[in-house]
Amino acid sequence: MKKATKKEILEIKEAFIKYYSNALTELKYTNDFELLIAIILSAQCTDKRVNIVTPALFLKYNDAFSLSLANLGEVKELLKTCSFFNNKAKNIIKMAQVIMNDYDGKIPHEKQELIKLAGVGNKTANVFLIETEGANLMAVDTHVFRVSHRLGLSYEKNVKKTEEDLVKKLKDDLAIFHQAMVLFGRYICKAVSPKCDECYFPHLCKSKQTFRVA
Repeated sequence: MKKATKKEILEIKEAFIKYYSNALTELKYTNDFELLIAIILSAQCTDKRVNIVTPALFLKYNDAFSLSLANLGEVKELLKTCSFFNNKAKNIIKMAQVIMNDYDGKIPHEKQELIKLAGVGNKTANVFLIETEGANLMAVDTHVFRVSHRLGLSYEKNVKKTEEDLVKKLKDDLAIFHQAMVLFGRYICKAVSPKCDECYFPHLCKSKQTFRVA
């Protein structure tokens, strides 16, 4: 498959900025604490499911202090309909304990500090900073991976290399492009039965293959 040309990349960028310049995450939250937990829970789980689970969780544990003292079994019960809830429950409690012990109860906004927290890897840290700071970062989830491959922006086999390709080719406004590719992939360029008639650039599509993160 051919890679997107410079002209095609420019057209893709212009369309995403036109249609998604004000796009935000669909995760529901009211503060940094809730946002970071929602992102952690969203790993291999839909935002829709996370938004169903989190209201009861945040009602019972509304800050890092209360969550740091939480009973693991009770947290698991609240998260039981979320994928990998056992590990996620352990991680968010441990994360809250570190936040209390090392960061005075406040979520850090530095990437190197964020990735020290339980349950927070490169992608989670990037999504958090994109949402809170509008940071010029790219986070590659299953939608971004699929869209980038279908449009010829990357043909790498893993998330890390795909992220590097996107950063190199898109350069600026990465926060917009991340949100755009997530929503475009979720609602239009879907894995199965993509809505090609609603696509902004069907003439640039390289493949309808269902690309999945390795």
